[in-house]
Amino acid sequence: MRNERLRWVRVAAAGLLVSCPVWAQKKKGGQDYDPGARATVLHEATVYVGADADSQKVAVVVPGHEVVVVERSTPWVKVFANTDVQEDPEDKPEFGDDAAPTPSSGWIRDKGVVGPTTPGGDVILYGAAANFEDAAAKPNSPKDAAMEAHLLYRRVAEYFPQSPLAPEAAWRSADIRWQLEKRDISTLPSAKEQDASLRPTIFEGEMKKLMKNYPGTKYAAMAAYEMLDNRLCGDWQGLPKCPEMESTLYEKYARQFPDSPRAAEALYNAVYRSAVTVTMYTVQEDKKKADAAAARTQALAADLKQKYPQTDFAARGTSIAYRVQQGLVIYGNDRD
Repeated sequence: MRNERLRWVRVAAAGLLVSCPVWAQKKKGGQDYDPGARATVLHEATVYVGADADSQKVAVVVPGHEVVVVERSTPWVKVFANTDVQEDPEDKPEFGDDAAPTPSSGWIRDKGVVGPTTPGGDVILYGAAANFEDAAAKPNSPKDAAMEAHLLYRRVAEYFPQSPLAPEAAWRSADIRWQLEKRDISTLPSAKEQDASLRPTIFEGEMKKLMKNYPGTKYAAMAAYEMLDNRLCGDWQGLPKCPEMESTLYEKYARQFPDSPRAAEALYNAVYRSAVTVTMYTVQEDKKKADAAAARTQALAADLKQKYPQTDFAARGTSIAYRVQQGLVIYGNDRD
């Protein structure tokens, strides 16, 4: 699956910001720019003081980051360029917020500048994002490829909300950011804490926005699945509390989103974790709870097989249930 390919991608983002005077009066509602003038670039673009390659370099705009087009003078475009690559933690607009960095003013070459009025712009941006995403999944990938894919997908949904590509683009953008942050958090010592509240929370803003904008879609369902990450334990520490709680979370998800592309996987996760608690309660010599967990495992596996019979998860769940029935260890060393 494409989101699995990105789990190993390391976040590497750096930016250049040069201040300039405030360039427009803030409009009612907080915007101080013409939304129709928004655009992004498909390649790294140098911002110059004047429409001349020999003039002073002001900044660099990387793919996916926004510029606001102020003036065109072939073959140049005057822009205000937001070159801060760090996403606002509260997901605020890149322009129009008092706390946001002041954009840089200058000229860039009129090449690869795509905005809401660009014919076929949704396909162009989506294709560029897909290319960066593919590059990010390969060994020795460009250090910023994943982040650039994230931003370019985001621009598709923002600039072309009516495009048939918008829902998929919004999902891919949110998913890439999620996987990158998840990867970062997994390297922290707190990632091994049993209590999820003791580690940093993966930013949920984009996933929640996706669910709000595309309710009832497979993308909303997949976003809900990803957000379960913030509620999972870092380390079970050999105690049944965590797998028991997680099994319930996954079962509830599968019930709430039965048509989700992740529903079968969620139900399998519920089966596996329930089976793990059988082993843990057996080790604790709590036969009553071990028997109850075993019965629940069988019921969940049967439900998985009945609802998603053609999936690998159904077969895997059946195998887990059989192991439990045979008294085989599910978690830990399996030796007689």
